Amino acid sequence: MYRYFITLSYNGTRFSGWQVQPNAISVQQCLEERLSILLRHETKIIGAGRTDAGVHARFMVAHFDCEKEIENIPAIIKKMNGMLPKDIAVKAISSVKKNAHARFDVLSRTYEYNVSSVKDVFNYEWIYSMPLTKIDFEKMNEACKILYEYEDFTSFSKLHTNVKTNICRIYAAKWEKKGDIWVFRITANRFLRNMVRAITGTMFEIGRGKITIEDFRKIIEAKDRCRVGSSAPACGLLLTDIEYPEDINLLKT
Repeated sequence: MYRYFITLSYNGTRFSGWQVQPNAISVQQCLEERLSILLRHETKIIGAGRTDAGVHARFMVAHFDCEKEIENIPAIIKKMNGMLPKDIAVKAISSVKKNAHARFDVLSRTYEYNVSSVKDVFNYEWIYSMPLTKIDFEKMNEACKILYEYEDFTSFSKLHTNVKTNICRIYAAKWEKKGDIWVFRITANRFLRNMVRAITGTMFEIGRGKITIEDFRKIIEAKDRCRVGSSAPACGLLLTDIEYPEDINLLKT
């Protein structure tokens, strides 16, 4: 068997998320169906993570195994993109060592949450629109620094998940303005289900002055999902980067 990494991007608006669902369309399902046709055998893919329904990815990685070595990778990519729906695009396919794993070998993942007060009909699917005149982004950036002090983010995890641990190491977290858009960029070794949206929603509460920086600290220490308010809507969330060890031959385009 030969192992390959596939990198892709997708607009998650009409998908139930990354993972295959019994009664809904997913990104993983679309890829597996097309790969199985092109490679002429049933092909399962393992993603670097699982994005929720409505969440987008500028850079997603998965791996799959093939019975024979793929001789013409550019041709496979071209055919796949012709078969896939318009909201999924394959960027590259890379041959990797047999034990390389798209999920377990990840060093870090980066997400961005985009929010703007300007209504734009051309980007509403990936930017959350809301009033920002009374949002204190300086205070929200103060709260970002607190995230570095903790590793247990149970408070920001969706309930009743199957993960063995809620320990995550956050490497970077910051709000920055780019034109009319405010972007929350966060990087960690792993994320819990719904974690980024839960943190973002809580940041908005800080920005509005509804909770204090100290309240934010207490929410983290409580390890209680019920202490956290509403999660930010899925539409503003975008997976933007995934880092692997250098010995994994991953093509980025």
